[in-house]
Amino acid sequence: MVTMAKKRLKRQIIKKKLFNKNRLVILNEDTFEEIFSLKLNLMNVFVGLTTVSIVMIALTTYIIAFTPLREYIPGYASTELKKEATANAIKSDSLQKVIDANEVYLAAIKKVLTGDLEHAKLNRDSIMAAEHNEINAADFEPTQAEKKLREEVALEDKYNLFEKAQPKVSLVLFAPVDGPIMKKYDAGNRNYGVEVAVVKDTPIKSVAGGTVLFADWTPSNGNVIIVRHNDGIISVYKKADSLTKEQGDVVKTGEVLALAGSGNFKFELWKDGYPINPAQFIDFE
Repeated sequence: MVTMAKKRLKRQIIKKKLFNKNRLVILNEDTFEEIFSLKLNLMNVFVGLTTVSIVMIALTTYIIAFTPLREYIPGYASTELKKEATANAIKSDSLQKVIDANEVYLAAIKKVLTGDLEHAKLNRDSIMAAEHNEINAADFEPTQAEKKLREEVALEDKYNLFEKAQPKVSLVLFAPVDGPIMKKYDAGNRNYGVEVAVVKDTPIKSVAGGTVLFADWTPSNGNVIIVRHNDGIISVYKKADSLTKEQGDVVKTGEVLALAGSGNFKFELWKDGYPINPAQFIDFE
């Protein structure tokens, strides 16, 4: 009972202190005139401070979450910055894809200009051997039907040197010049085109409509002009005396690209980065 009475007395004392009225007075130091006075107790002070703290926290949260001032907080990225970063990332990825495609395309053009191809890699038999080098051919003897089918395919591909280089040309190709073929297409000896005998100043015409990719002088083949057509076809005109078109020009079928010099004019036809025999598709004589 005594303990309970002490606790009750203690609570009463605390309550009295909390709600005991006090006066806050502001006086003039010279005249001691009362300027301002306010009756307060400890509970009023506690409630007031708590209210002010809650308001300040709410106001700070609003400023951080919904106003541009949040951008000045270290480590906080703005919405616009995030959008720009995302857009730049997408653009960078797209540009990288374009660069990769251009590198592949330029590599194909380099092959056209230099003729730097590895014949072993392009040979159909070599490719098939490389793909099946782990298979013992003795374990797979062909049947009579398979032999007959192979003979039919061999007749169809009699003049096909490169499996990958055989296009289904949907374009009607115009003869660039008229004349006898002096040097035939021979991929085995790295001769990826035909050389036609022409007289000086013979007009060299585009075999089909397209865009000029390259038009300039080269040390090995003199004036060279390269035209890109549809279906991944590229026509190459070498050993010209002078050029009448520039890089980027759009040309039509039969339009004059250059003038031939005295001697042989060399013409090449490429499909998807691989040479094909122009004589299979163009009648030069």
